[in-house]
Amino acid sequence: MFQTFTSSASPEQGPPRLAALRQQIRNEGLAGFLVPRADVHQGEYVAARDDRLAWLTGFTGSAGFCVVLADQAGVFIDGRYRTQVKAQVALDHFTPVPWPDVLPGPWIMDRTHGEIGFDPWLHTQDDISKLREAGVTLRPVANLVDRIWSDQPAPPQGLAFLHPDALAGRTSQQKREDLAKDLKGKAAIITLPDSVCWLLNIRGADVPRNPVLHAFAILHDDARVDLFTDPAKIPAEVLDHLGPQVSLHAPTAFTAALRALKGPVQLDPATAPLALRLTLEEEGTKILGLDDPCRLPKACKSGAEIAGMREAHLRDAAAVIEFLAWLDREAPKGHLTEIAVVTALEGYRRATNALHDISFDTICGAGPNGAMMHYRVTEDTDRPVGRNELLLVDSGAQYADGTTDITRTMAIGDPGNEARDAYTCVVQGLINLSRVRWPKGLAGRDLDPIARFHLWLDGRDFNHGTGHGVGAFLSVHEGPQRISRISEVPLQAGMILSNEPGYYREGAFGIRLENLIVVEPAPPGADDRDQLRFETLTFVPFDRRLILSARLAPDERDWLDAYHAQVLERVGPRLSDAAREWLVTAAAPL
Repeated sequence: MFQTFTSSASPEQGPPRLAALRQQIRNEGLAGFLVPRADVHQGEYVAARDDRLAWLTGFTGSAGFCVVLADQAGVFIDGRYRTQVKAQVALDHFTPVPWPDVLPGPWIMDRTHGEIGFDPWLHTQDDISKLREAGVTLRPVANLVDRIWSDQPAPPQGLAFLHPDALAGRTSQQKREDLAKDLKGKAAIITLPDSVCWLLNIRGADVPRNPVLHAFAILHDDARVDLFTDPAKIPAEVLDHLGPQVSLHAPTAFTAALRALKGPVQLDPATAPLALRLTLEEEGTKILGLDDPCRLPKACKSGAEIAGMREAHLRDAAAVIEFLAWLDREAPKGHLTEIAVVTALEGYRRATNALHDISFDTICGAGPNGAMMHYRVTEDTDRPVGRNELLLVDSGAQYADGTTDITRTMAIGDPGNEARDAYTCVVQGLINLSRVRWPKGLAGRDLDPIARFHLWLDGRDFNHGTGHGVGAFLSVHEGPQRISRISEVPLQAGMILSNEPGYYREGAFGIRLENLIVVEPAPPGADDRDQLRFETLTFVPFDRRLILSARLAPDERDWLDAYHAQVLERVGPRLSDAAREWLVTAAAPL
């Protein structure tokens, strides 16, 4: 079992740890200290050693940060976690702050004009620049949380392994040579683990659920790479694969290598830790603030990667449909809990004999727990799956040929008309985003309203983006592509994203529906304008019992019936007899 159900933090641990941190702040003569959820690589997912935010506050979400001042500690969380944070932190010591509605710079300035400490390895240049622009006085210091975290776990030691060129679609040599053409006398510093793994066609085991290696890299304009990671993590076959143009170094050699660069040096201000810029500036090295050179090529998947993702999603769909058929048989008996549901779903994925890991801890929320967008069930919170309510299950898998992420919300009994109204709006949003075609050059923010239109008409909305990028046997959350109100990156062919509108009633229920989609060229339109559209990768039925078909427009109903017909055609032959019989009914026309 990959998923565990122990609680990693509890609210009562926060106050004494907060008091100890404030003593360190006073010892340094500071007015406060910043505690992000980040490691030195600035990835979204962190190893246990680096989960300082959860250790201090109890909050276990995948995004957020804490600003600790003398008399207040603000835990900044986005819309996904505004319900969850209330249950995880000691509210008499920590104050949840809705972010980005409230920005940390003005929040700090309203409370103090003193000097705020921060660890320059855990913040990007962009993060710190925004705070300074707001008037905050900042001082880089050694990490104050690490001083008081006496039982801090050791760094992860997962072994790297090969990702076959046939699945990647291009060799590492080809990728390095392509990127080197654009460097022309520059060196590029790469700090994101998934970028390093993509570039070298390797994978790792340093971060839970995401097959990445903790490493830094320097790419030179002759396609050479200096790789900085613990040599003990690199088996002989991986070292042979890397070849003579990739030089392996211990992480302790990274700072010296930076100082030896003659420049100019390409450094991403949005993803690289500020400590790297400070080191280069000490040497007078010319710094070019440019994007990580791997991010956009990595986002635009090769034909082999897209083919692998298609197969991975069909395999995963069969496992999920087997699970849904089981759920329909067992839920009416009244004996299921959230943990039982999560355990069963992972079991069906394991039965494929291809599961490398789950792609994130399964979110399984029954009734009101479904309103917590990133709820993680534990032994303390495990709730029975009750009758006449909704069950939200958001899950995914890591296979060697692809990464999956799917959400379905199911009716257990009769959840009532309000739930059906909201579910219908959500499914309309997913349908219409799936159907849209658009002029080349538009960004995710231009498409985001399409998924919200029917919810807005009903006076509803959801407090998260409509879609995130997804890697190919890499991170389940991948940039720079997104579908959200703040995404300015133009969508390009080959980008894979989620399509996941939702609706949440705190204390009552949550609804989210999610397919993965890939951007592809669209046939010419009336004026031969270059256009793009989405190909759907996920083929699992929606709960027809929750759809008010009379509210669907004819073209929406046609899309849904055609989608369900494809589910039956593509996945039906992969199923057991019992699951196939269940699918015939579940995928019937409306």
